[in-house]
Amino acid sequence: MLSRFEQMGDRLQQRQHELLWRQRHCVEGAQQPHLNLGGERLLSFCSNDYLGLANDPAVVEAFQAGAAQFGVGSGASHLVCGHHQQHQQLEQALARHTGREAALLFGSGYQANLAVISTLMQRGDTVLQDKLNHASLLDGARLSQARFLRYRHGDVAHLEQQLESAQGKVLVVTDAVFSMDGDIAPLSTLAPLCEQHKAWLMVDDAHGYGVLGPGGAGSLAQVGLSQDQVPILVGTLGKALGTGGAFVAGSQTLIDYLVQFASPYIYTTAMPPALASATLAALALVRDDNSRRESLVERIRQFKAGMASVDIELMPSDTAIQPLWMGDNEKALSASARLRQKGMLVTAIRPPTVPAGSARLRVTLSAAHTQADVDQLLEALSVQ
Repeated sequence: MLSRFEQMGDRLQQRQHELLWRQRHCVEGAQQPHLNLGGERLLSFCSNDYLGLANDPAVVEAFQAGAAQFGVGSGASHLVCGHHQQHQQLEQALARHTGREAALLFGSGYQANLAVISTLMQRGDTVLQDKLNHASLLDGARLSQARFLRYRHGDVAHLEQQLESAQGKVLVVTDAVFSMDGDIAPLSTLAPLCEQHKAWLMVDDAHGYGVLGPGGAGSLAQVGLSQDQVPILVGTLGKALGTGGAFVAGSQTLIDYLVQFASPYIYTTAMPPALASATLAALALVRDDNSRRESLVERIRQFKAGMASVDIELMPSDTAIQPLWMGDNEKALSASARLRQKGMLVTAIRPPTVPAGSARLRVTLSAAHTQADVDQLLEALSVQ
């Protein structure tokens, strides 16, 4: 019988054989379009820093000022003595920005999704999720021990069939912008369907918050869906806002319930208050300045127009996530390697992150990219 470590070794070898081995890139310096990786300078199209705020001078200055005033660590969980005034101000600002009664901070989007689903749902209830939802949403459903079903991607009719047989409390969960496809969920259709079947609707707006909607208020604001129509909203702060952490927004009752019963919130150290200071500065830029979103829209238009003459299948997306279909793992890895030889960093996405046979290059665009940056990528792709 193989030892546990031998079994682990066999599984690791299998992953390498199947061309699914994952590696980390060690970035030297700040997050920006031109990255230094191990002495190599590359033009990056991998980051979720959609508005280029991760290295914005005003955000950096707010972080430094926050650290000088509040120190580095929060010291404890929110419910002991780690809840600082900066956390409270940020929660109030996020609630106002999203049009919700209240908001609650978490250390990451993964943590927020685990907390919400596993706290609200239990054995005997039903969780229904889009087939392509993020792993954190799927794991939250499994942790809840509720009955867990997945409907075909964006297929409202299939979801309706599942709602007909749902038992107990019912929670429908969807990403707003799908992280590996870049398309947007049919939110305006999902909301009335859930209301009709007396099901909660939870939307993870990780890739829409800060980018879409008036003032960057997100995907729900873009289609005019209220708190009553979508009772549970999750957003992240480490993407368009350029900092870190996440939040849940909804009714005061929802937030109070999570504070009292959500283990991933109760039993973890609060984010550094200086990070909350930086996020408040980033939120002000997102809310009050449309120029970054306008620049991002222009880069998306430029890329999509340029890809019309490139012999690579561009998957349908109008967001900053522009996936290039490869299908085969080896083909995706080879294409990524060729781009790196030309000075560009574009990640090959393979299973299990995406379904088997759907490997792709995931191009992500940022307001920090210039027209020349995108032209350089288009030229490199045209001779793949």
